[in-house]
Amino acid sequence: MPDERKDDKQGRITGKPPSPLAGYLIWALLLFLAFSYWTTSRQGETGQKLSYTEFKERVRAGEVESVTLSGENITGKFVGADSYPAPRGEERATMEFRTTKPPLEDPDLIPLLEERNVEINAKPVERDNWTPLIISLMPLLLILALFWFAGRAMQARMGGGGAAGAFGFGKSRAKRFERGESSVTFDDVAGLENAKRDLREIADYLKNPEHYRELGAKIPKGILLMGPPGTGKTLMAKALAGESDVPFFSISGSEFIEMFVGVGASRVRDMFASAKKEAPAIIFIDEIDSVGRARGTGLGGGHDEREQTLNQILGEMDGFDPHETVVVIAATNRPDVLDAALLRPGRFDRKITVDLPDKKARLAILKTHSRKTPLAGDVDLERLAALTVGFSGADLENMVNEAALLAGREDMSEVDMNCMLNARDRVVLGSEREMVIGEEEKRLIAYHESGHALAASLLPNADPLDKATIVPRGHSLGATEQIPEEERHSLRASYLYDRIGVMLGGRVAEQVVFGEVSSGAESDLKQATSLAQHMVAQWGMSDRLGPVAFRRGEEHVFLGREIAQPKDFSEHTAQVIDEEVGELISKIEERVRELLEQQRDKLDALAEALLEKETLEAAEIQAIIHGANKGKATAKQGNAAAKHGKEAGNRSNEDSA
Repeated sequence: MPDERKDDKQGRITGKPPSPLAGYLIWALLLFLAFSYWTTSRQGETGQKLSYTEFKERVRAGEVESVTLSGENITGKFVGADSYPAPRGEERATMEFRTTKPPLEDPDLIPLLEERNVEINAKPVERDNWTPLIISLMPLLLILALFWFAGRAMQARMGGGGAAGAFGFGKSRAKRFERGESSVTFDDVAGLENAKRDLREIADYLKNPEHYRELGAKIPKGILLMGPPGTGKTLMAKALAGESDVPFFSISGSEFIEMFVGVGASRVRDMFASAKKEAPAIIFIDEIDSVGRARGTGLGGGHDEREQTLNQILGEMDGFDPHETVVVIAATNRPDVLDAALLRPGRFDRKITVDLPDKKARLAILKTHSRKTPLAGDVDLERLAALTVGFSGADLENMVNEAALLAGREDMSEVDMNCMLNARDRVVLGSEREMVIGEEEKRLIAYHESGHALAASLLPNADPLDKATIVPRGHSLGATEQIPEEERHSLRASYLYDRIGVMLGGRVAEQVVFGEVSSGAESDLKQATSLAQHMVAQWGMSDRLGPVAFRRGEEHVFLGREIAQPKDFSEHTAQVIDEEVGELISKIEERVRELLEQQRDKLDALAEALLEKETLEAAEIQAIIHGANKGKATAKQGNAAAKHGKEAGNRSNEDSA
């Protein structure tokens, strides 16, 4: 029976499922064999069962009328003892019996039967051909039934519904979208103008390939989308499918791998064969780094299942015929770990970087995600775009959703700016926590955050302050936020020095006020050390080491590659790097300590204000700092005036003398 199901827009299988005829046939065959075995085994079992000894005793007693001999089986009729005497005019009642001769021959049986005038009949032995056949087939049929049930269970667990069953492991798990089913277009993607420009060429080629062929152009076989998580790589692939109006096959790289060896390669072959039949088509492989990692660099090395799958992908992409317009789009946030053979021209000809959105793109994304959200009049999306530096498209969508949830919790009819700002803080810092904090510890936290805020205000190259709070959020007991005035793509050494200084401001404030440090600066020290390692080992900002770069402090290092390759610097150089990192952080810490000791009155004022209000905005922090400056200046002026008056009095005393 043909499969009448179709895939919906989300790739799910809908419609009438195929008839489970195979399951019914297996059940019918098993029931038939069981019934045949039962009926065969029950043949000849009519009548009363007698032991062989009891049978001979009844023969000697003259109660047996007739017997039928068939091999070792003996059946017949006998007259029961309770039938004597028979009613007048009626025959005695007879009963059927059955017994079995012992394996040894009994030479006395026939003479005994003849002596007692027992009617003797002979019957040929019936050969049972079904029982041995059934017994031999039963294990095989049970195994087949178990395989069938296991396949059905696995299909149900994995979301499949085809008729492949237990033998369908090698079939592709890709979700298939029909022509025109993808409703996403490039107009639905906010920002990412560079990526959309590159992908529009592919969409135009798939719509009108003859025009490009006349110009001698060839369609790129592969397009690699690279970028941080949440920047819209998968959305761009869906938009390309919607714009191109061609069949679209979508699969994750991890779906190729199973517990059985060779399954991944088989699924790759099946997916590419399906796409070739419907060319022009698009294949989208999400998270390709799960199967596309560099070969031979892992701890085990060798020819494992993942490498077989990668080899099959390489072979399929390299084996496309020129007329087959099948485009492979892959997405990854780890391009550094991909195999070199996968990245060469001819496999992935075009590499598109999908960066975090800038301010203009963030504003467009916020407008897109807030179209269905009723916004109050005080919501300023441009300000929100400026306050969300470093947010991805997924972060912005989550922020708008969190704001809507907060408004719903407060039973509001519209989402106001306060909900948006609280949602932003929740995305960045986490939800507020209710904690019981002692007064002394709360005072320590207030001075710690005041140290960060004061350092950020006084250091000339630091990012502007946004707020400081001692309200526990997420894993932190307090936070000081800075918002860059502009997007930074190149970081100067002066900016990095002041950035580390702000990180160390909280720890230095604890030393200045309490004479000791606490464990609250753990996260600050980790960030400061990582940034200092980058400056010394990779960015050439150390006079002692000079303009060189080492693989020290790299992020996202591929474990296998790091183990397989030796270090590119000596142990002495490693010691120098450690000394330079420590010396750099110590110098910055000493500079910040001198600054906070000179501005101790501002530090105390900020801490007292935090203890009172718990959260201070940027304007409030600046007002407190300038107020302390004004008070300090007024005090200096008063002291100077008093000194001047005293000197004038002394002069007048001298004159009168």
